[in-house]
Amino acid sequence: MPKAVAIRKIDGKPGKVYYPLDLIDLPEPQPKENEVVVKITAAALNHRDHFLRQHLYPGTTFGVPLLADGTGVVVAAGSSSAAQKWKGKKVVLNPGSGWKDDADGPESPKGYAILGGTKMNPLGTLGEFVTIDAGELEETPRHLSSCEAAALPLTGLTAWRAVMTKSGQAKPGRNILITGIGGGVALMALLFATAAGANVFVSSGSEEKLKKAKAMGAMGGINYKEEGWDKKLMAQMPAERKFLDAIIDGAGGDIVNMGMRMLKPGGVIVSYGMTISPKMPFVMGAVLKNIELRGSTMGSRKEFADMVRFVESKRLRPVVSRTVSGLDNFDGINSLFEDMKNGAQFGKLVVEVAKESEVSKL
Repeated sequence: MPKAVAIRKIDGKPGKVYYPLDLIDLPEPQPKENEVVVKITAAALNHRDHFLRQHLYPGTTFGVPLLADGTGVVVAAGSSSAAQKWKGKKVVLNPGSGWKDDADGPESPKGYAILGGTKMNPLGTLGEFVTIDAGELEETPRHLSSCEAAALPLTGLTAWRAVMTKSGQAKPGRNILITGIGGGVALMALLFATAAGANVFVSSGSEEKLKKAKAMGAMGGINYKEEGWDKKLMAQMPAERKFLDAIIDGAGGDIVNMGMRMLKPGGVIVSYGMTISPKMPFVMGAVLKNIELRGSTMGSRKEFADMVRFVESKRLRPVVSRTVSGLDNFDGINSLFEDMKNGAQFGKLVVEVAKESEVSKL
């Protein structure tokens, strides 16, 4: 029977417990008319997977494969022409369902269901196979390796919506600050914004990460641990545009209070997460300056297709921090979770499930 990795239930309260990994058996894949079977070659971690192991994510459950990011090869398909056309192709999986093309948010009355580890969606990518609707696939950009492709879906989609849809500032000459550079979403946001012609600035508590981000195209960067970092960042702005047009943020905390000092009147803060705290103050100074705070989570099926095409056309490469191999390599997989827990990664943390060369022989 096909194998997958889920979490195993042990006693403990949310936030105190840390569920161990569990190698589970899945039924033999039997695709319906419009479904395909994808032999997974690589899958990637996101912060939600770390939260799932602590029972801090909505709908946490057991017996459902972990991870939302995945790539592989279609090895079987249902009878429809829509499914059959995918046979033998390398694909990336849309990391969620229930959101077709509405610019405002998911159309499904049940909401948006992300793959991996919850009651809301029975699928996850940390396994040998995924049987999924053919409409949830895009062809893997040809210039990407399997591990790079696995690093793309969730963070790419989240960054795409935050930068390209919500900020409205991904244009030549605009100044954009991306906070917390080193995480997967922040790095994809850097790639998208620079490819669109914007002047991108980054923040981090690590000088090494700032240096790497500049090598990737960031115009400047600042260590947020420094006193008066906002003024130091403003000193790096181009002479003809001494303010920020937008901030792309995944931490929360005091970003509104700090950001309003750097943003132009009517500037935009796009928040795609709050890793510091689930609450964030919106201060009167931001109101008086007409600052806009826009929440952004994941993206639609249309945005996923647009993002993948953009990556292909610009030949962008997601950054992979580290890779381990094997579904049963729990020591290796746990070490990736430790990287995430400690904030040690620069880019995505990937599990190679199967060698691409071996899958192509099937």
